[in-house]
Amino acid sequence: MVKRVSLWNSGCPVARSLDAIGDWWSLLIIRDAFDGKRRFGEFQTGLGISRGVLATRLRDLVIRGIFETAPASDGTAYREYVLTEKGRGLFPVIVALRQWGEDFLFAAGEAHSSLVDRENGVPIARLVVQSANGRPVNWQDTVVTG
Repeated sequence: MVKRVSLWNSGCPVARSLDAIGDWWSLLIIRDAFDGKRRFGEFQTGLGISRGVLATRLRDLVIRGIFETAPASDGTAYREYVLTEKGRGLFPVIVALRQWGEDFLFAAGEAHSSLVDRENGVPIARLVVQSANGRPVNWQDTVVTG
């Protein structure tokens, strides 16, 4: 197995973000947390992930401040994994990945899950990248500085 190289000291916010998230299992765990899963067994059943891999990913996400553990909401002796503010801040990332996948990874008419507004059941609007004055921008309109 190749040793993971840390990107934490990189000057690039994308590299540091990838270092904090870890891998694709972590993003799927975070996705499931947004869908209401909180317990180890719920994550394992939903993802079909091995106990060892899940335990490692959850531990790393807690260490990185994306999840915190809390007593089970039903009063049992179990612990639950709860997204922190930092973890909840990943919601637009998950939505962006979902929308990109919808656009490029499904054939026309192919069935897939949808993200809808809980209040009215209507699909959420497309994410739009905007300048500070609200003008929509794309990759050709931007440049990295610093």
